[in-house]
Amino acid sequence: MSIEIPRAVRWHGDSVRIIDQTLLPTEYREVDLVQIDDLVEAIRALRVRGAPAIGIAGAMGLVASLKPYLDLSEPELRARLMRHADQLRAARPTGANLKWAVDRVAALATELPAATNVELWRKMRAEATAILEEDREMCRQIGEHGLPLLDQGSTVLTHCNAGALATGGIGTALAPLYLAAERGLRVKIVATETRPLLQGSRLTAWELGRAGLDVTLVADGAAAAAMHRLGVNVVIVGADRIVANGDVANKIGTYALAIAAAHHGIPFYVAAPTSTFDLTLSSGEEIRIEERAAEELSRGFGRQTAPDDVAVFSEAFDVTPARLIAGLITEKGIFRPPYRESLAALSESRKKRGECSE
Repeated sequence: MSIEIPRAVRWHGDSVRIIDQTLLPTEYREVDLVQIDDLVEAIRALRVRGAPAIGIAGAMGLVASLKPYLDLSEPELRARLMRHADQLRAARPTGANLKWAVDRVAALATELPAATNVELWRKMRAEATAILEEDREMCRQIGEHGLPLLDQGSTVLTHCNAGALATGGIGTALAPLYLAAERGLRVKIVATETRPLLQGSRLTAWELGRAGLDVTLVADGAAAAAMHRLGVNVVIVGADRIVANGDVANKIGTYALAIAAAHHGIPFYVAAPTSTFDLTLSSGEEIRIEERAAEELSRGFGRQTAPDDVAVFSEAFDVTPARLIAGLITEKGIFRPPYRESLAALSESRKKRGECSE
């Protein structure tokens, strides 16, 4: 089966081309970004979103933002590189991929101390491109490892958007679903609307419907009922940060889904590349949770839906405890409980390669 997959982030010349996801599903528009302020704004405003895609956009954006400054002196360019990297890292703090990808590209400034500006910039561009290509391959590998969890006629519930729009490839949580469709396996998908910014209804339903997959949209508050009434067999969601004990930070509402899945005896899986694993943190209590503007909840999409003086709790993510998670689907396979033990090998391999765990 031929499937149409959107490309959330890619090169266009030396600019970063993204799909402006704030306009979906009613308008499809691609935007080219070069200036650091525009790149930071695009990440903060969720024009590009999803932990892997944000990481790719950050890495490529760091490169693109330096192109106009190659005629500076070498120390001036390297100082600007570090300033731009700091701005990008701070754009969204909860996801691990953004810092990881920006750090990986920025590290070349110290690894290549004698390089000219042009040589350094070309090496950085190649590194950012490698991050994009690696993500595409990782998505497919995640799909391969997650596919055996599905049977003919399975009904899968997913939350937020962890598909092609959130990555450089076919997604994380949606990757097994795309591979199932490619191979003729009939699977039904239940997508939550994902309040308050509706990434499920605006993005996941659009993406899956465009690809010809069988998708049903449900309100967030109907997810537990949908598990029972629609015969959900498995829940697969993405992640923005996974820590050493297996706790997972993901889009707000994920924790509630895990509790509902446990009540119904439905296995709850998290799909993410290993670049999303931050093994420097021992538990989810240490994850810094991004707080969004109150207006996203009280005046969503420009319409007032709450009193002016009401207090608003507007955290963008919640933390799902490891005890509720049946497995972590990665490009290296499925990690299963107990996670401190199963993730120990990943931590050791990173130390041997001299990698930062973030």
